[in-house]
Amino acid sequence: MSRKGLPANQLAAAGARRFVRTLLTERAAAPDAAPGAAAISQELIDQAVLLVSELVTNAVMYAGTEIDVTCRLEYGSKPAAGGAAGQRGGTAPRCPATVAVVLEVSDRHPSRVVRGGVDARGGEPGYGLQLVSALAESWGVTYRKATKTVWFRLEATEGVRGIEHVTSGPRPHAAETPVSAPRGHGRPRHGHASEWADRGGPSFLAETSELLAGQLDQDMVTALAAQLLVPRLADWCAIWLSVEGGGMQLSRVWHVDERRIAPLRADLERDPPTDIVRTAGTPWPWPECAGAAPSGGSALAFPLVARDTEQGVLLLGRAGQLKMTDTVVRMVEDVARRVAQAVYTARQYTRQTTISLALQRRQLPASLASIVGVDTAIVYEPHGEGQTVGGDFYDIFPMGECRWCFLLGDVQGKDPEAMSVTGLARHLVRLLAREGHGVESVLGRLNLAMAEESAEAVEIGGEQASSRFLSLLYGELAVDSGVPGARCTVASAGHPPPLHMFTDGTVEPASDPQMLLGIDEGTEYHASTFALAPGETLLCVTDGVTERRCGNWQLDDNDGLIEVLREGLGLGAKALAEHVRRAAHDFGTGPVEDDLSVLVLQAVTPKTDPAADPEA
Repeated sequence: MSRKGLPANQLAAAGARRFVRTLLTERAAAPDAAPGAAAISQELIDQAVLLVSELVTNAVMYAGTEIDVTCRLEYGSKPAAGGAAGQRGGTAPRCPATVAVVLEVSDRHPSRVVRGGVDARGGEPGYGLQLVSALAESWGVTYRKATKTVWFRLEATEGVRGIEHVTSGPRPHAAETPVSAPRGHGRPRHGHASEWADRGGPSFLAETSELLAGQLDQDMVTALAAQLLVPRLADWCAIWLSVEGGGMQLSRVWHVDERRIAPLRADLERDPPTDIVRTAGTPWPWPECAGAAPSGGSALAFPLVARDTEQGVLLLGRAGQLKMTDTVVRMVEDVARRVAQAVYTARQYTRQTTISLALQRRQLPASLASIVGVDTAIVYEPHGEGQTVGGDFYDIFPMGECRWCFLLGDVQGKDPEAMSVTGLARHLVRLLAREGHGVESVLGRLNLAMAEESAEAVEIGGEQASSRFLSLLYGELAVDSGVPGARCTVASAGHPPPLHMFTDGTVEPASDPQMLLGIDEGTEYHASTFALAPGETLLCVTDGVTERRCGNWQLDDNDGLIEVLREGLGLGAKALAEHVRRAAHDFGTGPVEDDLSVLVLQAVTPKTDPAADPEA
C-alpha cells in the first residue's frame, strides 16, 4: 500500500506515521500471510514508524517537496546458521519464516540538493532524501549520491531484529552492503546521545536556526521546535509560553505516538507551571495520568529566555529514565535559546502588526451611511501586501435627514505616511461639512491645509522632503421627500471625473478636471450640480482603475472606462461595482500595481409601504 503526494508541510510526517502504524497494526492483528512466519512485533512497528517519520520530516524541511510513501510486507526463510547446501537431500536446514517490513520513501523532486546534508561516509552533499549524519550512523544507514528513493527493510525472525537499507535501482553488490544497525536503534541511544550531539549537533543547530528564523507566528515556532526534538531526543515535547499579566499557556504538545497527544495535553494543562524555570535540565514532575506513557517516565525542563525576558518553558519527556550528558544538555539549551528568540521575534512582529492594523482601521469608516432612494456600493483593494488601508480612502456620511456627503480620494504614495494623510483628510472633510461648508468651500479649505502641511514638511526636512498631494472627488446628495431620485453636487480635484450613466446607456463626465489638493493654496474650486433620476448611476473610481495597464495601453484610453460602464447597464449598484473591479483586473495580465477603489451611487425608486397607501 502507498500514500501518494503528501503535502510539503510539517504535518506530512504525522500523516506518514499514521499511515504506516495503521497499516502494520492491522496486518499484525490479521492471520499470518505465511505459515510459521515471525510475528510483527510492536517494536518493529515503532521502528518503522520512527524511520519513515525521520525521512519524511527531512524531505519536507530541507527539500520542500512532495513525497510518496509505500509500505509492504515480504515473507521468506533463511538457511540455518552452520547449515550447508551439500547436506543430505541437498537442502540446508531452514530458520522459521521471516517477515520483513519494506518502507519506500520517494522524493518527487529528487534533483534538488538537500541543504546541509552529507552522506554517512562524510562525502559531498547528496540529492533527495537524507538524514543527519550522526543519526544515520546510529541506525546503520549509508547513502549514495543521486539516490532518488530510499528503501528500509526491517526484518523480524524469532529472536532476531535487523535493519537493511537499499538504494534505488538494483540491490547493492556484496561490497556495498550497508552496515548493520545495533540493537535498540530507532533514536540515538542514551549511550550514544553525547556522540550524536558532538557529531550531528552543529548541523542540527544550524538547521534549527534556519527553520525558525523566518517564522513570524509563535504557534508555528513552537510546532517546528517540538517536531525537531521529537523523536530525536525525547518521546514527547511540550512548550509553555508566558502570557501578559503572568502565568503560562500551553502552546504546543507533541508525542511520538499521535494518539497520546490529546491525553498528554489534558494532563499537562491540569498542572501548569507556577514558577519560571531558570536552570537547564531541571527535573519536571511526570504527568499523573497515562497521557505520556502508561508505565511512567521522566521529564526535564529548559527555560526559554530571550533579551533577559522569560518567554516560557520547554519540556522533554521519555518513558523510563531520561538521562542527558552535559553535552546533550548544552545542545538542548542552545535549541531552547533559538526557540525563545524566535518566539520573542514573532511576538514583536505580532504586536507591531496589531498596532498597524488598529491604526489602519481608523483611516476608513466603520460603516457607510444608507441613503434614502440611492443604492451604494464600494469596492476597495489596497495594493500593499498585508495592508487593510492604502493611499485610497472613501466615506459616505449623513448631514441631516435629507442630505448626505460622499467622497473618494487618493494620496500620493503608498507608504505609512501616505496612510496617515488619508485619515487626516477624511476626518477634516467631515468636520468642515458639519460646520456648514459646501462642496467648493470644503475643497478650498482642505487644499489650504494640505499646502500648509507640505510647506512645513519641506521646512523641517529640507528640499528632500516630499510634498503630499491629494486627489479628491467630493459631493453632496439631497433627497426631497416624495420626489424620486436625488440632486447631486460634485467636484473633482485632480481626480478621475465621475461618470454619469443615464437609463438609455448614455454616459458623460459629471464634473470638470481641476487642480490637485496641496499644490497651490490659492486655487479655487467649483462644483457641478445635476439630477440623478431613478435608474441613473454615478460611477466614481481612483486612478488604480483608469491607469490599469496592458502593455502601452491604459484602461481609460479611448474612453475605455465609459465602455466598461455601458456594459454594466441594468446591473444593480453592487453588481456594477464588481463588474468594474473585474474589468480592471482582466484588462492587464500582471498584478494590479496600485490601490483600486470603485464607488457606485445608483438612484432607485423608493419602495412604498402598502399599509400607508389608502388606495392599496
